Amino acid sequence: MTQLTTRSGAPLSRLTFGTMQFGGTADAAASRAMYDMARAAGVNHFDTAVGYTGGEAEKLLGPMIAPEAEEVYLATKVGYSGGSGTANLHAQFDRARRQLGANAVDLLYLHRFDPDTSLEETFTVMASLQAKGLIRHIGISNFSAWQAMKAQAVCATLGTRIDVIQPMYNLVKRQAEVEILPMAADQDMQVCAYSPLGGGLLTGKYATGGTGRLTEDERYAARYGPAWMHDSATALTALAAELRVDAATLAVAWVAANPAKVSPIISARSAAQLEPSLAAESFDISPALYARISALSPTPAPATDRLEEA
Repeated sequence: MTQLTTRSGAPLSRLTFGTMQFGGTADAAASRAMYDMARAAGVNHFDTAVGYTGGEAEKLLGPMIAPEAEEVYLATKVGYSGGSGTANLHAQFDRARRQLGANAVDLLYLHRFDPDTSLEETFTVMASLQAKGLIRHIGISNFSAWQAMKAQAVCATLGTRIDVIQPMYNLVKRQAEVEILPMAADQDMQVCAYSPLGGGLLTGKYATGGTGRLTEDERYAARYGPAWMHDSATALTALAAELRVDAATLAVAWVAANPAKVSPIISARSAAQLEPSLAAESFDISPALYARISALSPTPAPATDRLEEA
């Protein structure tokens, strides 16, 4: 497994903190409180993107990290909009650096696969930024396994490699187990998984009339609409009550306990909402408990056309 470290050489925390809420549902004060809370808990890996909340997320995060830049691992993303061509990637990375108030970042992700731009063009840009010392590591987000392998092969011709992949992964969204996680293990890629709480579904709040992404965003409502997902969330809540732990803690810790050494990307709107997810940083799941939680949702079939032999 690729050993990512801060610039000072410290290993990265078990959890990654995602700043998608900064400057949006979390105002400046709430964002600062969550940053401080995460740092106090030992989190040193922070994830953002050039377009999060119109750029406000980076503008808030940059000054927080600046005084301790050697101790904090900073990741951002480009290319979600406008494609992955040379001009757009350079323009978005320059914008990201201005918003962050930083000349360089530790990890730069390509935010999603662009079928209209050659991988050679895209990763030539990434390799160039790396060679200039403007980024330390290259990452990809929202790539399938086959897309990731094509990109990794291109990187090899450029004398570099993809070190990190960021897929969606949680107890009710387990498709990554089929090819992405095995591919990442084989290719020595760190996995940083977003949505470990399934848009809040796995906290159990929607079963009691709570609100959040599933009630406010049509995409999330569709993504987590199937009844069996809600049944799994109810079962997780019951297990959490039995163990006297928050369901969010179990959900995040389950992702972190995957044999592929996944780092869950946690996020929240406030320090109070963040607390149970953050508790997973030090929550150990036994093999028996991991298996018990895994049994609450369907395990996807392996990637083979001979399932009867699997």
